[in-house]
Parts: sequence; C-alpha cells; structure tokens
Amino acid sequence: MDQKGYRRGSFQSSTSDEDMLEIAGASLDFSMAEDDPPLDREMGGFTSYNGGGMNGTSKMMDFLEEPLPGVGTYEDFNTIDWVREKSRDRDRHREITSRSKESTWALIHSVSDAFSGWLLMLFIGLLAGSLAGLIDISAHWMTDLKEGVCLAGFWFNHEHCCWKSNTTFTDRDKCPEWMSWSQLIIGHGEGAFAYILNYFMYVIWALLFSLLAVLLVKGFAPYACGSGIPEIKTILSGFIIRGYLGKWTLIIKTITLVLAVSSGLSLGKEGPLVHVACCCGNILCHLFTKYRKNEAKRREVLSAAAAAGVSVAFGAPIGGVLFSLEEVSYYFPLKTLWRSFFAALVAAFTLRSINPFGNSRLVLFYVEFHMPWHLLELVPFILLGIFGGLWGAFFIRSNIAWCRRRKTTKLGKYPVLEVFVVTAITAILAFPNEYTRMSTSELISELFNDCGILDSSKLCEYVNDFNSTKGDDLPDRAAGPGVYTAMWQLALALIMKVFITIFTFGMKVPSGLFIPSMAVGAIAGRLLGVAMEQLAFYHHDWIIFSGWCSQGADCITPGLYAMVGAAACLGGVTRMTVSLVVIMFELTGGLEYIVPLMAAAMTSKWVADAIGREGIYDAHIRLNGYPFLEAKEEFSHKTLAMDVMRPRRNDPPLTVITQDSMTVEDIETIINETTYSGYPVVVSRESQRLVGFVLRRDLIISIENARKKQDGIVSTSIIYFTDHSPPLPPSSPSMLKLRSILDLSPFTVTDQTPMEIVVDIFRKLGLRQCLVTHNGKLLGIITKKDVLKHIAQLANQDPDSILFN
Repeated sequence: MDQKGYRRGSFQSSTSDEDMLEIAGASLDFSMAEDDPPLDREMGGFTSYNGGGMNGTSKMMDFLEEPLPGVGTYEDFNTIDWVREKSRDRDRHREITSRSKESTWALIHSVSDAFSGWLLMLFIGLLAGSLAGLIDISAHWMTDLKEGVCLAGFWFNHEHCCWKSNTTFTDRDKCPEWMSWSQLIIGHGEGAFAYILNYFMYVIWALLFSLLAVLLVKGFAPYACGSGIPEIKTILSGFIIRGYLGKWTLIIKTITLVLAVSSGLSLGKEGPLVHVACCCGNILCHLFTKYRKNEAKRREVLSAAAAAGVSVAFGAPIGGVLFSLEEVSYYFPLKTLWRSFFAALVAAFTLRSINPFGNSRLVLFYVEFHMPWHLLELVPFILLGIFGGLWGAFFIRSNIAWCRRRKTTKLGKYPVLEVFVVTAITAILAFPNEYTRMSTSELISELFNDCGILDSSKLCEYVNDFNSTKGDDLPDRAAGPGVYTAMWQLALALIMKVFITIFTFGMKVPSGLFIPSMAVGAIAGRLLGVAMEQLAFYHHDWIIFSGWCSQGADCITPGLYAMVGAAACLGGVTRMTVSLVVIMFELTGGLEYIVPLMAAAMTSKWVADAIGREGIYDAHIRLNGYPFLEAKEEFSHKTLAMDVMRPRRNDPPLTVITQDSMTVEDIETIINETTYSGYPVVVSRESQRLVGFVLRRDLIISIENARKKQDGIVSTSIIYFTDHSPPLPPSSPSMLKLRSILDLSPFTVTDQTPMEIVVDIFRKLGLRQCLVTHNGKLLGIITKKDVLKHIAQLANQDPDSILFN
C-alpha cells in the first residue's frame, strides 16, 4: 500500500476503504491511528526530516531540557496514557506546592490553581443551564408552530399566548389570540378542508425542520448527530476524537436539536443535552492551563459536565451525578463526585431561574401523587418491569440491525433522504391521533397526570358522582366514553412509537432515546393502570381488592403506573438502575414510590440481561468499533499473556531501539518501515534487557526539532537514552540525548501472567500497551487493541469488529 509519509511531524494517512470508519456520521481515517498496528504491516515512503545536516563540533546535545511543543501530546483517534497523564499532574502539583512557600505571588498562584476546578464547574453549570433553557423554550415554540401561530406575538407558544386570555378553564386551548393555520388562511377551523389544510401544514413544517437539521449537521458538524453518549463514554475511557466536543459541534447540535425535537420525530433532547454539556466543559477547559494541557484532568471535567447535562435534562441534579458515575464515566475519583454535584447544582439553579416552562419546574412532566400504593400492586409493577425488559431487548436488537444495515448498504449514503422519508411517515401517521400529534414531553406529562376535578383531558372523562367526593381526592369511578376513546388512541400510539423509534434513533440528526423510551413505558403503564382501576371499581369485592379497596375509595392511581412503566422501559433500553430510580424520584417528588420504581427497574434489567447483556449505548459502541474496554464485564477464560502478545510464533521479531548505539538514520528507518505508536528501548539487541518505552510521536518531534535548531545533528549522529554519553571517537558528529522523552517505568508482565489479570490492569489503569518479559528479557507487547480482539475472539465474535486496523 503506497502511503505518503509525514513531514515536519504532521501525518497524512492513507484513505483506502479498509482504513475508513464511520463515527457518528463522519468518515474518519484510522490508518495511522492505532496504539500498535500489526507487526507484518508494510508501510513505505518515509520522507526524511528537513534539518540542518551540518557537521558540527563533537559535542553531545541534551536537547530536551525545555519541553517541546507537541511532545507528550496525542494523535487524533489514539488512546491517552492515563498513568503518564496522572504522573505529570502530580509533578505539576508538587512543583506549585513547593514554590508556594517561596513568595506571596507563588502562594496566590497555588490558591488559584486549587480553586480553578470549582470555578470551571461554575462556568459549566451556568452555560449548560442557559443552553438547556434556550433549547426548551425554542423547542416548545417551534413544536406549536406546526399547528398555528399567536396573533399577539408570533414568538409566543400556544400556552403563553393564552395566558392573558379571558377564556374559561375548559376552553383554555381555544383562546382568540391563538389561530390554527386553517383559521389564518381560510378564516375558519371547522370542516374537512380546514382539517386537511392543518394536516398539510403540520407535515410541511415537520419536513422543513427535519431537513434543515440534517443539512446543517451534514454541512457543518457531522459529529452533531445521534445521542452522543456512546462516543462520550469512549472519550471518557481515554480515547481522543478531535472536534467531537468542539465549538462547531456545540453550535450546530444546539440549533439542530431544537429543529429535530420540533419536527415531531420520535426522539428526545435529554441524551444530546449530555453531549451539549460536555462540549461546554471541553471548550471551557481551554481557559485553564491545568485542564487544557492534561487529557486525564480534562476527562474528570467531562464527567462532571455529563452530570450537569442530565441535571438540566430531567431537573434531577442528584440523578445526574449518579448517571455520570453509573453510566458514562470510566474514572470517577471522589473529588470528581463533589465537583459533579456542584456543576449539577449550578446547572439546575440556572435552568430554574430561566423557568422555561412557566411552571416553576425544571421539566414539563413534573407530577405529585398523594395516594399510597398497596403491596399487591407490586404484581402489576413487576409486569411492567417485564414489559420494559422485553421492549428494551427488542428495541436494541432491532435498532442495531437497522443501523448495521445503514452502515453496510447504500442507505448510509443518503442521510437526507432517510430523514425526509422517516419524518414524512412519522408526521402523516402522527397527526390524526392527538396523542402522537402532541410533543412527546407533553404526552408523558398527560400520562403521568393524576386526574383532578378540573381536568378536561379525555383520559379524565369518567362518570362523576360528586356526592362521594372527599376533599381533593376523587374516588375510583366508571370510565366514560372519553376514556375508552383515549385507550384506543393510546394503544395505536404505543404501536407507532414502538416501531418508528427503531428507525429514528441513529439517523443523522441529534436524537435522544430517553423520552421515546419513557413514552412507550408511560403509555403501557397508563393502559394497565386504567385497566386495574376499572377492575377495582367493578370488582371491589374480589379477594385481591377486598382488604384495601372499598367501594368509593381512591385505590388505584393510573398516573403512577405510567411513571413505573416509563422507568421500566428506560431501564430496559439503557440498563440503568440506581440513577434511573433517583431521576424518576426527583421527577415526581414522591418518596413513597421508590420501592415500585426499584422493583420495575430491577425486573426490566434482569429480563433484558437474560436476552442480551448489552445496553443500547454499549451496543452502539461495539457496532462502531470504538476501543472501549467495558469495566462491568467479567473475564473468565484461562489464557495467558503469551497467548495474546505479539510477535506471534511465526512473526518477525519485535522492533526495538537500543539505548546508545543507533543513529538518527537508523531510527528514521524504523519509523519509515513501521507504523507502531511506540517502541521498547533495550540495552542491546543481544541482551534484550528492557530500559524503557518511547512514543513514536515524541521521537518524530524531538528529532525534527533537533535537526532544525541544533548544530551538528546529522543522519550519522548517535541517539542515546542513557544518563551519560557512550564513548566515541573525537571525529564523530554530535550526539543527541533523548532520555527526557523515555518512559523509564513502562508496565510489564511476565509471559505466564493470566490474561484476566492483564485485562484488569488495562481496565483499572487505562493502559495503552503493556510489555511482556521472560526471565527479565523483553519478549513481546500487548496493546489495548490486542486485548479487545482477544475478548472478541473468545466471545465468538469477529475480531476485526474492533475496526482500528
């Protein structure tokens, strides 16, 4: 394979089909992006460095006394070295602490350095909360724009438009200030033609919003599509995807998220809000040197930003912290826990100050239930858990199959057409049914609602007997015709949501999964809740009701069943447990409903895990071939390090660098002929005694800078990694000392180390590679990709599904 090499430290990678991988809609090139490529891979065409090839005086160059720009940094699509990053941060902290005793200015610098993390969290919380408020207000207005416009001011949504109206409570949706499109265009809103005109305008607006969203994503920020959580999990595990959390991604994702939600597609804004908050965190990291220059420290900030994202998505600060801990974070020290809590607090406070929904709540579907639940109701709650687990497993398998088809067929080449077709089908099916026509958040709010005396919804059209009303609590009543109509409409809405979400999630627009999953569960829960309520009303003398549900009592709360169903389905899809229960509890403000939520969440997880172990985010990580080593999975096989390491038995020997006998030309030749991201340094080829490990990128930058800036560094100059220069004749050219870029403490294991220990080391320390020795001699190397391929082989999967080839 012909390949252009690099010049002046920059890389130009090949673009063959095998080296291309689609990440979140963008074509990414991984040909030079691996931690350690296969040993038998041939690369050619290394362009020699441009440097001053002059014979200088015979003196050694201790070139890297001052750190060079670029040394210690990483290429795109590479894994960071957690151990090295943490070590550098400790060294930096020790230096600041020792200097703080020397002068007042150094002490102030030390204090500001310690405080900078909290200041950064404050900025992230303020920015994430502000953007969430902007998204909520804009999406609410644009969703209503599909149905009509406010005459008092086009920028008002339907609810705000009617606030000042003098209409009665029952006619509050028919205020004169709000006009449907048919009223505006033909002067009246009744009749078949008006209905068809409203239908047409609804579909046109939906198509306009979705097409604008997909064109903006395709044209300006391909990374802005999808949920973003699988990629954020991968980034937090130490992988680098440049631009994924950049300013263009933030701007386009914020705009297109509003458009996508407003289009009426079966998606939510909660998952993408985590991506938006992480973009805020990454951009604000550049204000502080401590976080700008250290990839591990930056990932601590991104963990806190993810917590802030969930905090503003659900109005659940504690749930956000637990979500970050349970679902997305790879490394989560105690300090990060506190800072996540602070960022989530500030973000929630900011959103509450904006008050996007005008109800002094952080979410549209906040509810409060007052009736206690009975122990026997655990049976239907567990049934909802089983439904949630089955739906979750079905959805994951179907969605992954569809996304794989999108990647491997021509379908993936036409993202705009796909969005157009799915939006058209969704809008055409959604308009006739009022429960699919409304936004999904409003639907969930309606389903969670506990029917009161003033509720005019069809879900609350019961046969009233006001003689038996006691205070605010209404007794269980016979369902009226409106309830039966609503049940049929909800059943149809359930079928539509179940299937249309499969094709929507993964399209090239921002798309969250939390809200559609909750909607499916809430519909199923409300249907079951109304069925239980009517069963208790007509058969209160049955043995299952006789002890606790007398005639005329308020026994069953259908809205509670909707809430439990929502938790069950969300748990079945994402496999969250603790954070899910806390989020749902914070949504409802009801402590007494924790047990039903826990029962449903655990049941759904058990059922879904019995069918397939992966949640939706882990499944998408595997589908995209991201180098993510799952910390939750057990490694139970009895293989050894020697079974996984390279070189294998019939491979060429391991490429090494000697500590004091190789010239600049020799090392340039090695870099020319291989694509490894680093090289072991040994005492000599004969002894193979290990000295350390040096990164390819650091070698390239150091040699090039030495040839440009130091006299006497030529192709025959000796490079040495020892403290003292080797003895050479006086006429020899200047030597180049590169000990400062050498890692003197690379992680090593013996060839007899069980792989379960090696896998644990890779997971817990976040290693890029580990060297294998035998009786103190270097034998081979194991990289993160080797570990992932080995796990895939043992799971009877295609090892090349780890696509970093």
